[in-house]
Amino acid sequence: MRFRDLKKQSNKTKQTLENKPEFNYASYPDRVKALITDMFMIYIPILYILAYLILDGKDSFQASSSAQLIGVSIYGFIYAAFITKTGQTPGKKAYTIKVVDAKTQENISFIRAFFRFIAFLFSATIAIGLMLPFIRKDNKTLHDLLLNTVVVTTEN
Repeated sequence: MRFRDLKKQSNKTKQTLENKPEFNYASYPDRVKALITDMFMIYIPILYILAYLILDGKDSFQASSSAQLIGVSIYGFIYAAFITKTGQTPGKKAYTIKVVDAKTQENISFIRAFFRFIAFLFSATIAIGLMLPFIRKDNKTLHDLLLNTVVVTTEN
């Protein structure tokens, strides 16, 4: 291969790297605080309604694995709806962070947001998925890598 051809390839590589969008990545502690806020604002009320208004109390809720699955599923649908509409859940809005597509910086679809939630459950189960931000510069977790999303800070 001629030197001129190698130089052209090098220039093309530099151009593609320059076209790569710059992100203001959200910090991992803000992401964790947003998750905790969402749990208290969305998930706990769902569990309360299931346990005390639909079932007979906490004992029957704990005995019913289908009730627990229904609670997680409802939370997943609500989470996906928030992420699809605005890119933010109430917790993410409180900490001015947003979930967007890594390439287009647009909000993601409902199906993709729901699969991101399922991937979050999986990565939280194996724990290594939640430890990835400590070794990556872009603070991406396993579910961000799998679904090509990024969590960024928003401007006020």
